[in-house]
Amino acid sequence: MQALTYQGSKDVRVETVPDPILVESDDIILRVTATAICGSDLHIYRGKIPGMEDGDILGHEFMGIVEEAGRDVTKVKVGDRVVIPFVIACGRCFHCLLDEFAACETTNTGPGAAMNRKSMKPPAALFGYSALYGGVPGGQAELVRVPKANVGPLAVPDALSDEQVLFLSDILPTGYQAAVNAGIKPGSSVAIFGAGPVGYMSAACARMLGAETIYMVDHNPYRLEFARQAYGVLPINFDDEDDPAQTIVDATGGRGVDASIEAVGFEAKGSATETVLTTLKLEGSSGKALRQCIAATRRGGTVSVPGVYTGFIHGFLFGDAFDKGLTFKMGQTHVQGLMPELLDAIGEGKLSPEIIISHRMSLADAAKGYQMFNDREDECRKVVLTP
Repeated sequence: MQALTYQGSKDVRVETVPDPILVESDDIILRVTATAICGSDLHIYRGKIPGMEDGDILGHEFMGIVEEAGRDVTKVKVGDRVVIPFVIACGRCFHCLLDEFAACETTNTGPGAAMNRKSMKPPAALFGYSALYGGVPGGQAELVRVPKANVGPLAVPDALSDEQVLFLSDILPTGYQAAVNAGIKPGSSVAIFGAGPVGYMSAACARMLGAETIYMVDHNPYRLEFARQAYGVLPINFDDEDDPAQTIVDATGGRGVDASIEAVGFEAKGSATETVLTTLKLEGSSGKALRQCIAATRRGGTVSVPGVYTGFIHGFLFGDAFDKGLTFKMGQTHVQGLMPELLDAIGEGKLSPEIIISHRMSLADAAKGYQMFNDREDECRKVVLTP
């Protein structure tokens, strides 16, 4: 089959690789009909994720048709059209029974499990995201093996197109969990840092939950303008505003917003000091966006973090967070528990996640898609690939 493989920093290639086969009795083989490039895939593309090896198959946002099923698969059958959550969960361990699927204790048994902290179990396995997360081949391919098929795949109705439901695999549940973690309710005010796909989905879900005022901070004018038109956000370009958090505080009568959502992550451009520290590998993440969230949020408010972070952060401003009495909620998305209600919301017309798609390409052109998305060429917002 054809699949997109990692070959080093900013070097991804579509190559011919062996077809996947059933390994466990609850596996399925999926023929991929649509897959997307995620913002977190760009961390891999830029060589920032440890545990990647040449030849690893990328991709964790995908869906398709069940082509083959193991003897113990009962949830789906051959011929079903399904969306696959990016988290692989067993459904039976301590955390899965609490619907904390991203903390599944059993699926990450790959070569990178030992790279995680030895004092606790590793996080759940993810598709196409390095040995650190199980070394499981991803879905930017013609075919993919899907483990734990009685827990993950969600059958979708024929009335909904691939593009309408594809983002149930990751960014839509991620944005929804971010908005729920932020405590959004009717009348809430929220600041979203990052006008990428997760920022967009956070805005869409915040609106669905009743948010009255949404500020969005970024420095890409075309992305901010799209969010203004699509979700009614108040855009703030940090190339024009020296201190976006102060702008937000001033606009809210000196109080700040009820909640902030940090949808940028560890590659946010930080200070000169942070640049040196990350280059020397003395810290793993820039804390600039997180500091802005702390500053923009009112006393007693919430900071929700769907953005990916690694290692240490310089200048966390813990004292400010304490003084304000802030609540922090963060982590990988518990996708399996959120997909059904979000599917209903799409079917009822409450959410239209497909509107963020800017580019549609064949799998054969995936390397170009990565480069365009990374470099923000041609006003690229989201790339969908079809094998």
